Amino acid sequence: MSVVLQTLRRTWSTMKGSLIAPTVTQVANITYFKRPPDYSHVEMPEKSRLPILPKVPTYQTGVRIPKMKKGLKHMRGPEMIHNKLIHKQYGIIALTGGRLKFGHLEMMRNTLGRQIDQKRMFLQWRIDAPWQAVVKRSQGTRMGGGKGNIHHYVTPVKAHRVIVELAGKCDYEEVERLLSNVAGLLPFKAMAVSQKMLEKMEAEAIREEEENQNRYTMKYLIQNNIQNCQTQMRQIDLSYFGKYV
Repeated sequence: MSVVLQTLRRTWSTMKGSLIAPTVTQVANITYFKRPPDYSHVEMPEKSRLPILPKVPTYQTGVRIPKMKKGLKHMRGPEMIHNKLIHKQYGIIALTGGRLKFGHLEMMRNTLGRQIDQKRMFLQWRIDAPWQAVVKRSQGTRMGGGKGNIHHYVTPVKAHRVIVELAGKCDYEEVERLLSNVAGLLPFKAMAVSQKMLEKMEAEAIREEEENQNRYTMKYLIQNNIQNCQTQMRQIDLSYFGKYV
């Protein structure tokens, strides 16, 4: 029994010594930091904040203010012109069609203008001021009597339309959270993007179309009127083949 106790004591003393005084080996290495980007090509404008857009369009004296239709064609389909970043840096794009009220424009102007560094960054609108009239009747009004009065004005936006741009001497990681928060408050789906992200999205769309092995796509079925499907399609589906609502 004494031999067993002596063996346990020796083992415990060995373990205790190793726990109290561990061996440490110092290692030193060289850290290579990333080279900062060059912003020498960026030209800062005089005013870095967004200007206030008019709430109501102005008409000439004596001109009767027109009442417009709903105009779904202004929101359906992709944007073919204003879908690129002018300054090749960052911005917010719409993923679906929708309408922007004056309150949404003021929200973007105030939120972005307060949180950016105006000495290094600047903003630019890529949409028009509210111009489409929206009519609304008062509650409890009987039907008939013609079109109602103009209630407010909106700016229709199509999918892939650039809404606002942010540029200057800054990185995307620095402004991504700000742009994403503003995009989440818009009345339609939108996202913050950079120039590299847009180029990657375009290349991915081309790759999917080229590498698609399924012959019977939505476009093929509609164009060839498979099982007389064109009779059940909307006019927008005949043009965009179910890609846009």
